[in-house]
Amino acid sequence: MMELLASLENSGFGTWLRESPSIWAYPAVLTLHTLGLGVLVGGTAVLDLRVLGWGSAIPLASLERLFPAMWIGFWINAISGVALFVADATTKGTTRVFMTKLAIIAVGVVVLFALRKNVYGRGEEAATVSATARALAAASLVLWFLAIVTGRYMAYV
Repeated sequence: MMELLASLENSGFGTWLRESPSIWAYPAVLTLHTLGLGVLVGGTAVLDLRVLGWGSAIPLASLERLFPAMWIGFWINAISGVALFVADATTKGTTRVFMTKLAIIAVGVVVLFALRKNVYGRGEEAATVSATARALAAASLVLWFLAIVTGRYMAYV
């Protein structure tokens, strides 16, 4: 496993990303990762808070339009996250914090799918908030908060 991680890290791309003084290397990828996170978690937080009762003047049906933007944010994060991983694969790939972060993200995505199905399962106009939807929204907020915290913590491990 360490050989694979070392080959990723020592690849031309990994070396360039990690060692290049260009603003288009590590700083740009990290900025994209942050922007993708903002879109994904921001959109998710808006939906979660609305389901939990905040902003009740906002029609729940209109928030389904956030999902395409959230998925764009997710894929920006996934691609930029892989790039950031390649730049430091031997360190990140061997930590429990990184594996925990990936697990939290996976569960967060599953919860997001479940929340969408629960709230919008009968169509945008029939959007409803059930006790299950509230529980999923609360779990979603906690999971994405933990994903951010573990991601930041990786810088110090």
